[in-house]
Amino acid sequence: MCSHPTGEPAPRRFRLELPWRPPYDWPGMLGFLALRAIPGVETVHGDAYARSIRLDDCRGWMLVRPAPRKQALRAELHLLEGAPTPRLLARLRHLFDLDTDPLPIRAHLERDALLAPLLAARPGLRVPGAWEGFELGMRAVLGQQVTLGAARNLAARLVALHGEALPATCEQAFAGIDRLFPRAAPVAEARDLGLALRMPRARAATLCGIARAAAADPGLLGDDADGSLDSAPDGLDGALAGLRALPGVGDWTAQYIAMRALRQPDAFPAGDVGLARAVARGGQRPAARALLERAAAWRPWRAYAALHLWTDDAGAYAGG
Repeated sequence: MCSHPTGEPAPRRFRLELPWRPPYDWPGMLGFLALRAIPGVETVHGDAYARSIRLDDCRGWMLVRPAPRKQALRAELHLLEGAPTPRLLARLRHLFDLDTDPLPIRAHLERDALLAPLLAARPGLRVPGAWEGFELGMRAVLGQQVTLGAARNLAARLVALHGEALPATCEQAFAGIDRLFPRAAPVAEARDLGLALRMPRARAATLCGIARAAAADPGLLGDDADGSLDSAPDGLDGALAGLRALPGVGDWTAQYIAMRALRQPDAFPAGDVGLARAVARGGQRPAARALLERAAAWRPWRAYAALHLWTDDAGAYAGG
């Protein structure tokens, strides 16, 4: 175990196996996460994903890769404080969408001629979740109307300003993961955030507004949940209504948060430029209303249809 230069106890190591229902497209999951990896918080190397983690009494980082010769992922947790709990296990399963049965999703979506070849090519593609709902909310706003690279840079600035530093233990093993994503309270109280992040004042105000709402009601973004959120249509409608009520949060942002943080399988950001581009396939891109009508046949699995379309088009924009 690595020593700690400041004399703080070295992290405790825990190993967990996380079974999944086959098929499971780990390269697809890694590809999605790699494009959005926030420097200092998370990274992808080879077949492994690593990130800093904080939940309840736990604080540290993790490394996740496929378990050899098993239908499972293997998570190696390095915790400076705390020990794995059922809530932490639920967060892991939520992040990697491990509880989904892909077979009924494929049977439903492959009826569509546009989606059928995409499902045949990547039958185990899952919808990446989020380690923390507040983090995903911040990512969604930072990703509004900018490229993935720009969104990643903005998130890195936010982390540098308000994220808690982790002890400098074993950096070489975890590729520079040295900070936790900020908590809601410091962002809610931040002054001149737009100037600090070099972004429009209105968007910075949205970040602070979401942070205030998350601090007052963590369940709004799913952070009180145990990973088994209601995914019925009423659940989606209620979630979207609560999110849209926040200043500066439109339908795209609300749908994206519902899709990834709240694990709503029918969430669908119809106004997304990348989805319109992927559906058009070189032709005229549909407007949001037309795309929504086109996607009606994909219900109740529109989030999975969106992931297939985003993954098939390497240039498609897909949020923060």
